[in-house]
Amino acid sequence: MSDAVRIGTRATPPPDLQELIARVARGDEGAFAGVYDAVIGPVLGVVRAVLRDHAQSEEVAQEVLVEVWRTAPRYRQDRGSAMNWVLTLAHRRAVDRVRSVEASAAREKKAALLERMPEFDDVSEQVESRLEREQVKRCLRALTEIQRQSVTLAYYQGLTYRQVAELLSLPLGTVKTRLRDGLIRLRDCLGVSA
Repeated sequence: MSDAVRIGTRATPPPDLQELIARVARGDEGAFAGVYDAVIGPVLGVVRAVLRDHAQSEEVAQEVLVEVWRTAPRYRQDRGSAMNWVLTLAHRRAVDRVRSVEASAAREKKAALLERMPEFDDVSEQVESRLEREQVKRCLRALTEIQRQSVTLAYYQGLTYRQVAELLSLPLGTVKTRLRDGLIRLRDCLGVSA
């Protein structure tokens, strides 16, 4: 007898994936096992095609199946087949992983470049600051007494024009003119363009 005959067993068709997902949406864990068996191969195929890394592909495939379990109630038959829905989730998740890895690599590269930048030279900054102060002092000495007093009171002590005028016992217009003339002379002495 070369032909084996099976008695009492019928080949049952596999359950419909859409029906399984509908049952998963209702929390049926047994149906989820059927979904898993039906989609794991195609999901891994899509994910591996995008990632090309075996370990990451397995991680992403697992994430996709968890997402199928959580989002099964959102599946709509009228928008496409259940397999296409699952594979779309897989593709999106794989692309997200690629983007995440690329962004992480870019951040690490940027951090490495920042580490290689020379440290701020505090000594040269102090020298520059001292030279600038000396130049300002020299230029202030070149002003008339009224101009120097007006500029010092207004810009170094923070007084208003009216307060400067009262303190120096001068008319407000005179103080404004002296300040304007003094600032113009300072600008020219410091070599600042208007």
